[in-house]
Amino acid sequence: MLYWLLYEKLYPIFRVFRIFRYLTFRCVFASLTALLIGMLIGPFVIRRLREFQIGQYIRDEGPESHKTKSGTPTMGGVLIAIAILIPTLLWSDLRNPFVWLVMASTAAFAGIGFADDYIKVVHKRNLGLTGRQKLALQFLVSGAVAVTLTILQGKGFYSTRLVVPFLKHFRPDLIIGSIHYTPGLYWVSFLPFVLFVMFVITGASNAVNLTDGLDGLAIGCTIVAAGALTVLTYVSGHVVFSDYLELQRMPLVGELTIFCGAMVGASISFLWYNAHPAEIFMGDVGSLMLGGAIATVAVVIKQELLLPFIGGVFILEALSVMLQVGSYKLRGGKRIFKMAPLHHHFELSGWSESKVITRFWILALVFALFALTTLKLR
Repeated sequence: MLYWLLYEKLYPIFRVFRIFRYLTFRCVFASLTALLIGMLIGPFVIRRLREFQIGQYIRDEGPESHKTKSGTPTMGGVLIAIAILIPTLLWSDLRNPFVWLVMASTAAFAGIGFADDYIKVVHKRNLGLTGRQKLALQFLVSGAVAVTLTILQGKGFYSTRLVVPFLKHFRPDLIIGSIHYTPGLYWVSFLPFVLFVMFVITGASNAVNLTDGLDGLAIGCTIVAAGALTVLTYVSGHVVFSDYLELQRMPLVGELTIFCGAMVGASISFLWYNAHPAEIFMGDVGSLMLGGAIATVAVVIKQELLLPFIGGVFILEALSVMLQVGSYKLRGGKRIFKMAPLHHHFELSGWSESKVITRFWILALVFALFALTTLKLR
């Protein structure tokens, strides 16, 4: 809205407003706006959550040291959502379809998490939506994102080809070309792409959810991932950088730099209150939302295959759970880790909570820097 007012309406009159046309300038202001919103409304949100007695319920099988965290205000993801969406509305070009798609996906995943957290609070337990209910809703939202992208592909705004790191000439298309132009089977040809997007976005959403187990762990890794996505989004939409780095240029996706910048600012503001010892937890409304937002942006800018590096810690946490469950079922109750997700294993190995958090942040930064180096290693 501010972009429309300051640049499109006032720029012809006051030439100084020309600066608002630049993505970098608006990205910085979106980030600062998100940071300011989060810092200002944070105390109010925490106070209201305490008044409504919306506290965290700690699972019985968790580490004993976490029992003291019971009752800490949760559902702080609402704060993150507000701090992301409002700056995006203010500073981005709202005629861009990708901006609305990413915001809608973010809001939808926040809604799923809100329902999950709300059920936990109402029933005063650590179980909200069932696993099947949560997955069904996540697949529904991610499927809607995939279908929307196929429509935008038909209009020439998007491509269903994969960008493979290190292989600049290998870009497989996820459309079944042999039936793409067959009457009655047009939409069937998009099925591989739709399923792939559903898997990527749902998997990332749950991976961030599994990482959210220590004070500041998930949000710190989100700051790193969102920062990497800000760079990737900007270069993907920039004519000079995309050509130099031999990326598939998508001019419209550059506007998502504003969204990514807002995510960085919102995450930093939340970390202020979520740092150990946490005054507030993000809850599923935050973790499911952030995972869904990160994956949706990655899919839109054609960096889906870089997600394991952009969010490397999230992937490791999810893999540790899958390996633990698989080992327990296939090896007669034997476990690989002392406890899953992975951060609990190191806690039980004698690492202090703050040491686990800091070292995982460092690991997240290393993964993200490696993801950015692949831009040139093609």
